Amino acid sequence: MQTELKQPGSLLDPSGKLAQIGWSPQPLLDCNLERVAFYPWLKKPAQRFRIKRWDYYAVFTLQRFFSATIADLGYAGNIFVYTIDFSTCEVHEEGLVVPLARGVRLPRNSTQGDSSYKGKGVEVYFGVEADCRHIQVDWPGFHDGRGIQADIRLHCPLDQESMTLVVPIEHKRFYYNRKINCMPAEGELRYGDILEILEPRHAIGSLDWGRGVWAYSSFWNWASASGFLPDGRTVGLNLGTGFGDTSAATEDCLVLDGRIHKLDQVGFDYDASDYMKPWKFRDNQGRLELDFTPFTERVAQTDLKIIFSEVHQMFGYYNGHVVANDGENIQLDNLIGFAEEHHARW
Repeated sequence: MQTELKQPGSLLDPSGKLAQIGWSPQPLLDCNLERVAFYPWLKKPAQRFRIKRWDYYAVFTLQRFFSATIADLGYAGNIFVYTIDFSTCEVHEEGLVVPLARGVRLPRNSTQGDSSYKGKGVEVYFGVEADCRHIQVDWPGFHDGRGIQADIRLHCPLDQESMTLVVPIEHKRFYYNRKINCMPAEGELRYGDILEILEPRHAIGSLDWGRGVWAYSSFWNWASASGFLPDGRTVGLNLGTGFGDTSAATEDCLVLDGRIHKLDQVGFDYDASDYMKPWKFRDNQGRLELDFTPFTERVAQTDLKIIFSEVHQMFGYYNGHVVANDGENIQLDNLIGFAEEHHARW
């Protein structure tokens, strides 16, 4: 059921269709979005208005969760930063909508290049360096002038594996995604008068790198976690469902000490009328059995009539076990992470 990609090549063939479909532990395909051609009656330069591109970074510290995103939705850019204090469960988020994504810069591929936006009193920069990912944020007006600044490096050796997925959506659309979990973090994060010094033995980050052409009405579930086992190894989860045709491959995996342990299919069991109730995750091969207990909820909603997005992102603790490829039973005790439901018209 799980098709692993092993040959480098182009994402899209000359006709604009996916050249390969499946998953890989390293990015192999060149993201040649210039070949997008899903509306035959639409002139080539106008095709870009339906392409979605984003870089979403997340960092767990001892005190808080921090996230920054640079996105180009084709007709608009979206810059947003949010933070959650674990002791108070305070959630604060600020965002910018940039018409026609002016000033938004995103690289062709996930392996090199810089992402950036500067404008409206905000500077966000993501850099790819030899063995790390560099996050810089300066938003003085964040939270009514409280301000937020970050200068963080996420350690990411070249041989670190990641969950890379290529799947079709309907007949002509597609999703190309790379998720890198478990990158130890170091640097500084200042939120108002609070300064945190991040150390790689305690702080850890992840990247959600997405490119594709989605259906106008979309839905997905996503669950992710990155942390440390008692023996010092890094451990993470990436689980997802609801988007595209995943018959060739899903994005479900355990990430253990920088290596992907592929799972087949994992189900999301939760109460959409009360997201704070415990969630359950079970796979179809008896390798994963996890309970997720939320402690706070982030709700993000955008309603511009034609454009609509609603996210319920729950933060909580994962408890249970996952079996690695070699049969090792990995016990997870209060691994902090998130799980979400997302509806969009975009």
